[in-house]
This record gives sequence, C-alpha cells and structure tokens, in this order.
Amino acid sequence: MHSNDVVLRRAGAADARAAADVWLRSFAAALPTVRCAHDEADVHDWFVRVLVPRYETWVAVTGGKVVGLMVLNGGELKQLYLDPAWRGRGLGDRFLSLAKEQQPGGLTLWTFQVNTSAHRFYERHGFIEVERTDGLRNDEREPDVRYLWQPPPAR
Repeated sequence: MHSNDVVLRRAGAADARAAADVWLRSFAAALPTVRCAHDEADVHDWFVRVLVPRYETWVAVTGGKVVGLMVLNGGELKQLYLDPAWRGRGLGDRFLSLAKEQQPGGLTLWTFQVNTSAHRFYERHGFIEVERTDGLRNDEREPDVRYLWQPPPAR
C-alpha cells in the first residue's frame, strides 16, 4: 500500500479505540526508553472521552483500518503517531501539511529529547527548537523539547 491509498479524515467516536491502539504501538516502537505513564485501558479511555470528542482529532485510514492519527488543539500539535509499519512512507508529511493548513498562523508542539527521529522530521518541516525542559511537567517525567513553526512572512 502506498500513502496515496490512505484517506485523512476527522475521527469519529467509532475510531477512538483503533486510534488508541495505533498510539500504543507507535509509542512502544518509537520510544522504547520512555516509560509510558498510562496503561492500555487509560489510553483507550483518554481517546474515547477526551481526544476524539474534545480536540480536533484526525485519522489516516486505509482498507477500513486506522494507520495514523494527529490531534490538534488550536495552534498546538498535541499528538502525531503512525503505525510503525507506516513510518517513512510520507504519511507524517501529509499530516503536517494538513496541520499547517488548519493552523496557518503557526504551530507549536512538544516532543521528547530522546526522540531524535522526531526532531529531524519536524526540523525538516520548518519547525525550530524554542525550549528544553527537564520533563517535570509531563506525565512521563521525561526531558522534552518545544518546537515552533511559523509561516513565512507575506510578501
């Protein structure tokens, strides 16, 4: 399957469980050294009760299966996770283009300091590092980095 066969659409209640499963698989694969602060049941509950109903949650779907997700809260990119099998296939690029279309005034996000592949990905898309913390403010207690993307000035 190519990423062109994947549809990006707003998530509905019926997508919450599958999106949570992608989040769990992706977190485990991408962040093996980071302690997941929540168990599987909590993550499912968070998607069902919070992320899908309260935030702008998008899913990538192919063949009826959720293979990626993105969560926006205004100008903050809260979550961007892909099924491990779909990494490196252009899907993250499509999600970020969509995020920039949705928030043309700019975006901010947090990622873990250990997630160097995420740093390369966001920097390739024009995000710049603006802050580093010791991680005491996040659930995982893991040092993190805040990134900012701003549109080029209008000519």
